[in-house]
Amino acid sequence: MSLLRFGSLLLLFGFSLGAPRSFSIDYKNDCFRKDGEEFRYISGSIHYSRIPRVYWKDRLLKMYMAGLNAIQMYIPWSYHEESPGRYSFSGDRDLEHFLQVAHDVGLLVILRPGPYICAEWDMGGLPAWLLNKKDIVLRSSDPDYIAAVDRWMGKLLSMMKPLLYQNGGPIISVQVENEYGSYFACDYNYLRHLYKLFRSHLGNDVVLFTTDGPGISYLKCGTIKEVYATVDFGPDGDVTAAFEAQRQAEPHGPLVNSELYTGWLDHWGLPHFVLSSAIVAKALDKVLATGANVNMYMFIGGTTFGYWNGANDPYSPQPTSYDFDAPLTEAGDLTEKYFAIREVISMYRKIPEGPVPPSTPKYAYGTVVMKKLQTISDALQKLSFSGPVKSAYPLTFIELNQAFGFVLYRTALPVDCSAPTPLSSPLNGVHDRAYVSVNGVAVGILERNKAITVNVTGKAGSQVDILVESMGRINYGHNINDFKGLVTNMTLGNATLKGWTMYSLNIDEAIHRGLLSETKPTASPQPAALSPPTFYEGSFIIPDGIPDLPQDTYIQLPKWRKGQIWINGFNLGRYWPSRGPQVTLFVPANILSTAAPNNVTVLELEKAPCSSGPCSVVFTATPILNATVHSDHKQPRRLFVRDDV
Repeated sequence: MSLLRFGSLLLLFGFSLGAPRSFSIDYKNDCFRKDGEEFRYISGSIHYSRIPRVYWKDRLLKMYMAGLNAIQMYIPWSYHEESPGRYSFSGDRDLEHFLQVAHDVGLLVILRPGPYICAEWDMGGLPAWLLNKKDIVLRSSDPDYIAAVDRWMGKLLSMMKPLLYQNGGPIISVQVENEYGSYFACDYNYLRHLYKLFRSHLGNDVVLFTTDGPGISYLKCGTIKEVYATVDFGPDGDVTAAFEAQRQAEPHGPLVNSELYTGWLDHWGLPHFVLSSAIVAKALDKVLATGANVNMYMFIGGTTFGYWNGANDPYSPQPTSYDFDAPLTEAGDLTEKYFAIREVISMYRKIPEGPVPPSTPKYAYGTVVMKKLQTISDALQKLSFSGPVKSAYPLTFIELNQAFGFVLYRTALPVDCSAPTPLSSPLNGVHDRAYVSVNGVAVGILERNKAITVNVTGKAGSQVDILVESMGRINYGHNINDFKGLVTNMTLGNATLKGWTMYSLNIDEAIHRGLLSETKPTASPQPAALSPPTFYEGSFIIPDGIPDLPQDTYIQLPKWRKGQIWINGFNLGRYWPSRGPQVTLFVPANILSTAAPNNVTVLELEKAPCSSGPCSVVFTATPILNATVHSDHKQPRRLFVRDDV
């Protein structure tokens, strides 16, 4: 970084060149020291990648007014380098601006730059293009992985160095990797490489730390002597035992719980997780009573827009909402839990004076009638900018140079199938969900770990389309090398299907360009259990000149089954009310307009409620995150502990 850029950042953040600032570990007195004075942080986690930029200040100010003096934040590598060497740090990805806002509000920052972050983010924040090397060992000393990490960290950490507390910025400490003791590799050379890499870019003064579960086995593989070891545990954890485990790794220094859970993540097909305010407040009080430093994970969860959600193993994807039952809701609203936590904190440090910013208003814009556009197959030439790719056997998303979303796999029946014949993925190679049609007629759904066979009929030469949806890569545990698409061969009866044509689909770009068109009405077909994946569109007007509009809202899809939603070209995320628990999707006001009609595009993958007449979506002022679920899934990961994956 040039001296000119370094100096301009100092001026941007309003830093002076007065007395030296310092933040360090005092091993003799078991505490942190900030500018020579004993210091304890009470922090909360916030993910800037899950909150629109226009709301960063609102959320951070609410955290500050709760009594927090710090925030903890992950940096998802994949969010900023979606393809090798092409970096994005503008708009909602403007990391330096987020740090500036935190500094302006008065919050210190605990930085968790990865390279792996977990965070219920696709592949734990690692970019999917790393899988171009099929046998890459992620989170290890694999030379190709290390080369990519070195390039990324060289870019990122050089941006972060001027923002360290010692340099006048808000960053007081930086985490190296993330819960590495829970990963199978246990590669100390990898951790040492990261330590040297971080030091080379950040200098010798910044506090570096690790975070692991409160068990000897985690701390054994997750720590090295050069980096300060912290632990994480939830409200049901034994505080004394957890900190005793930390003391095994760090006999002296501050006690730190880097993740005191205020709630927990959701999965499709499982009930929305709720943790009472009383339990969280009591747990926080217990931790603070020991004199420990604490970070609450999450203080606000936010929304996993687009395709960025992760999944747990055995495969169980997470929904669009990352509400987490946190003290601030997905939409940043105040809760009983927020005020319970604020009251506990007030017993240990002075709460800032002044009013707490209110919850943002919500507006029910009402019903929007939707009209049918094209099916995926009909719109194929508009959706696949790269054109068809032919191969004897199916290729994965990565082999087709696609990271997220959807790919259409097309082949033909090689023989007459007058009787129902099983079309199968015998090695469970549908990653993650596939919508099968024959000659344009939907015949069934294949789903990873759940449904590997559908029966088909048709004459030899009949067109077979399999639209494969990536539902999010595994973000935790052994199997984060999560390839998408048809990752193994398909069979018809006992024969392997050959002769595939594949279409990478860039649906986001097609919608952004307005390429989809309305289909001419046809005679209503006989009702069927499934329909081919189809686009629908509607619009609504928010009157100009009315004060305070637009406002935040939620979209609900009564009787729709499963799919993806875009509003004004912004990919809002996935809906799946037929499985639950999430029913509504949060719509932030910043994507809405009073200057032009607001366009709503829905890709319904299974069946829209339109066969008997007009269908619609509804904008409401109230979220529904806890609907009855319809699934035989089992809880994929026990609450608050890390030893089951």
